[in-house]
Amino acid sequence: MRLKDRLGREWRFLRKLRRTLGRVKSIAPDSPNLICDDLQEAMDKWRDRPAMTFEGRTITYGELDGIANRYAHWAKGINLRRGQTVALFMPNRLEYFCVWYGLSKVGVITALINNQLTGAALSHCLNISGASHCIVDPETSSAFEDVRDGLETPVQQWILGEARGGQRDLIQALKSCSQLPPDRSVRDGMTARDTCLYIYTSGTTGLPKAARITHVRAQLYMRGFAGSTGAEEKDRVYVALPLYHATGGLCALGAALLNGGSVVLKKRFSAAQFWPDIVAEGCTMFVYIGELCRYLVNHPETDEETRHKLRLAFGNGLRPDVWSVMKSRFRIPDILEFYGSTEGNVSMFNFDGKEGAIGRVPRYLRSRFNFRLVQFDVENEVPIRGPDGFCIECGPGQIGECVGRIGGDARAEYTGYVDKAASEKKVLKDVFAKGDAWFRTGDLMRQDAEGYFYFIDRIGDTFRWKGENVSTNEVSARLQEAPGVLEANVYGVEAPGADGRAGMAALVTDSDFDLAAFGEHVARELPSYAQPVFLRMMPAMETTGTFKQRKVDLVEQGFDPAKIKTPLYFKDPEKGYVKITKTVFTKLVAGGYRL
Repeated sequence: MRLKDRLGREWRFLRKLRRTLGRVKSIAPDSPNLICDDLQEAMDKWRDRPAMTFEGRTITYGELDGIANRYAHWAKGINLRRGQTVALFMPNRLEYFCVWYGLSKVGVITALINNQLTGAALSHCLNISGASHCIVDPETSSAFEDVRDGLETPVQQWILGEARGGQRDLIQALKSCSQLPPDRSVRDGMTARDTCLYIYTSGTTGLPKAARITHVRAQLYMRGFAGSTGAEEKDRVYVALPLYHATGGLCALGAALLNGGSVVLKKRFSAAQFWPDIVAEGCTMFVYIGELCRYLVNHPETDEETRHKLRLAFGNGLRPDVWSVMKSRFRIPDILEFYGSTEGNVSMFNFDGKEGAIGRVPRYLRSRFNFRLVQFDVENEVPIRGPDGFCIECGPGQIGECVGRIGGDARAEYTGYVDKAASEKKVLKDVFAKGDAWFRTGDLMRQDAEGYFYFIDRIGDTFRWKGENVSTNEVSARLQEAPGVLEANVYGVEAPGADGRAGMAALVTDSDFDLAAFGEHVARELPSYAQPVFLRMMPAMETTGTFKQRKVDLVEQGFDPAKIKTPLYFKDPEKGYVKITKTVFTKLVAGGYRL
């Protein structure tokens, strides 16, 4: 690269970095300024501007704030006190953001429950939230009813729709609530260290964990993306990601709402509807996860895909092969890839748009960032330590685990999970000095000589599919509850034309096993993204010397009938589990089936 070009790149990088850091530098954990105060300032400033559009209805900042205030007064009216929790179990809809924004005004925590959950996973998430009230809509109420009687403590169900049985009508209750902001005195004594939200993550093992999102973390998400995207009042941000995740629910909303822009919210993503929506709504940005982009490039070409006003796509998990197609085929001027974890203290941005990179830290700015790569023993899944007992930092090109130094300032703070033991497991001590503490991301990365970071893989037994982390231990536990299943070994395998890894289960069964009944059990007990796409029948499970199930060979063999002599099955979207023959395998590899 010529010197002039290199200097130009550095100038653009520093300008964008300065813009982002400028939005977060005043955030302080001990400050009485909370995320609702940031949002209130925006609501007052742009009161008459359009804030959000959903299913043909558009509301202004003032109207959005009024709805949120009703939820705040509703919480006060049922005697909810600050520090208590309300569970929010709904798909994307106009009221979703208003609920947690309003509750934060009176210090009440909102637990954002994945609306795809059912059964044991849903019960677990409700139980660990400590919520005594749960807000649902007609789409999620039946799943709640299925688990209600088995919850550890009674939870009152409030429905945005017609109330039946023990449900209470939230629409009716809100009508008597004021649209004016609650008195700020109700938050006296609170600081940005207090919890605002619980956002759930699968972590590396077991059931979903509730990450504690303080007001500081919510501010970092929302202000950070308000700066990094360079959004302005004229921008319209298309959001088809679920609002129960930080990417759609905080990062994307922050980019729009803290800059006077507007959000075009969709209930769910549709590849067929994406470009018509983008064009019709005049969107200038959209937020993505890698799988969303994969769907778009695999969809047949349409006239609308190049007739848009988009200037930026931002998100995470975009693979290099899809990246180039996104830019060239859809003519998207800029792509902003970022890296971060819900519960962690490591975040980075790829401001340069270098394909495949998740971020960049030039050597001359190392001291401004709190994360490093340490050499890692993949076999034993532990960081490598030198003769002095400390970890060894990776050099350019070396693969290692990314760790983030834990400190007292906003960007380095680690708030962890509701479960303190789970939080401690993510902390690595005595890393580069005696007594220091670093957050373990659980992600393997490498950094090149120019400072660009590249994601390699997750450590452990979690794989990512359909934009969700899938815990192999939890899926195995559910599968082993099915009649006739003696053992289940779950892992992720590469699937043709798809991001992440598709779930595959190796099963040891007895005479009681019935494939059709097993398919019904899977559909009933697991959310769609966690249901195994492939099955492998085995006479016995291979284990290590310490009786751990072996996965390495299973992952390598995948679902190829030429390598595996025992029966293999594939989950056809229409027919359920069907046998993989050579013909079916050929069609799978060619992308002939929708996964």
